[in-house]
Order: sequence, then structure tokens, then C-alpha cells
Amino acid sequence: MVQVIGVGDNTVDRYLDLRMMYPGGNAVNVAVLAQRYGHPASYLGWLGDDAHGRLILDALHAESVDTSHCRVVGGPNAWNDVSLVDGDRVFGAYDHGVSAEIALTEDDLCFIGQHDVTHTSIYSHIERDIERLSGASQVLSFDFADRSDRDCFSALLPWVDFALVSYPGHSEPETEDLMLWILAQGPAVALVTQGQEGAMACDGGQIHRQGILKTEVVDTLGAGDAFAARFLVEWLGGVPIPVALEAAAASAAETCGHYGAFGHGLPFPIELIGRK
Repeated sequence: MVQVIGVGDNTVDRYLDLRMMYPGGNAVNVAVLAQRYGHPASYLGWLGDDAHGRLILDALHAESVDTSHCRVVGGPNAWNDVSLVDGDRVFGAYDHGVSAEIALTEDDLCFIGQHDVTHTSIYSHIERDIERLSGASQVLSFDFADRSDRDCFSALLPWVDFALVSYPGHSEPETEDLMLWILAQGPAVALVTQGQEGAMACDGGQIHRQGILKTEVVDTLGAGDAFAARFLVEWLGGVPIPVALEAAAASAAETCGHYGAFGHGLPFPIELIGRK
């Protein structure tokens, strides 16, 4: 089994049309989904002492994710409003809340080092600690989301072992060029997801491609995180990249079949839209 820890961002996805709110955030989603795929997982981040923070903490406990190093601090939890257009999520108003206050201690870093892989993201406000986080991690996975500014990458990639990027709408040569450039900066593996065009992965040798699997789409939110979590645990478990990609595509398709990244929704009062 691969021991996974998600470090950094969390959020509550507030679905305006459904009047429901779901726990989420890239680092939370990867930890929970890795646990569901049979790998022990932890989450370390800052949670607010409000209803949003309680929703995330309760969901993590229900999923048996280790939260022993989380902090519940005074202030609002992170949240963002979501609308669905033909099953595709569209983000609206948001608040980073107390998650932006994360500051890792030596005890945190020691705990992180007990895991096989650390996963964080561009939304985790962790850049100031990236060197320490990299030094503590056996493998550091970093999700750059849809950022394609190479200046942004350059400061972080030397500390990253596994780089993930969302890069839809670009040609295959453009995507290959980006992947090879990423690998030249230090990571061992680059994984690029491209929405309807599928995904590509490279470890410095052959470039591997994976198409999407047809499924009935209810909600695409969390599909990319499911793809990343499944690929990570499969690849680190010794599975060849093409097989890991196929398993990741199946997990992403499954996630598209329900609302929220991993469920645990609660009713959201409509009068709170746009407010903390």
C-alpha cells in the first residue's frame, strides 16, 4: 500500500442550483480518494471553526482519513460557489478563508515524512514552504491546475517529483513540448490532463496517452483529482504508466457520476449565497 498525505488546500463547494454544499479542495480530494482506493491517507491543513470547516472535518473522519495534524482555527473556512452547466462546473464567488494561513512546523514535517507521497497544489498557499516540504517528503506531488505560465513553474518545479497540469485545448505538439520542458526542470513524471481530449504522461522516456472513458456525466467537479489520486497510487505501487492511466481514467469517469468530489453533501441555505 502507498501512504498518502494531502497538504494544504481545502474548500466547501457550494452548489447554488442544488442548494447543497460538499467538502472538497484538491489536497483533501486526493487524500480521501486515495483512501477509497485502498491506501492509508492523511490530510494536513487549516480549517475554520464554522459550519464549512465542520463539514470537511466530519467528512474526513467518515472516510477514515488521519486528521491528527489538522488545525481548527478561529475564522471562516475556505469556500467557493459552483454552478453546473451541462454537468460541467463553473466557479463563482470564493473565499480562501483560514486555509491561506497554513504554516508548517517541524512536527508537521516529521509527520509528512512518514508517508510515501505528499500531494499539494497551487491553491495551497504553500509556496513559501516548498523547499522544506520537498525536503521532508519522500515524493512530492504538485498540482499546478490550469496554470501554464512557465515563470510560475520555474520557481517550484525543482522541488517537485511529480507535476500535474490541466492543459485543455492545446495541440499534441504543444502539450508534448510543455511536458518535456517540465521534466527538464526536475520532476520525474509529468501528467497533463486535457478534459475531453484525455491525458498524457511521461517519465522522460516514452509519452503515454489515455483517452476518456464514456460515462453519464452528472458533475465533472473532482474528476481531475480522482484521476491524479488513482494514477499516483497505481504508479507508486509499481504499476506501468499505461495501466495506471487506464485505472485513473476509470476513476475519473466514476467521479463524474455523482455530485461533489466524494459526496457527504449537506443542504446549503440559499440566503447565504455570496456570504461567508
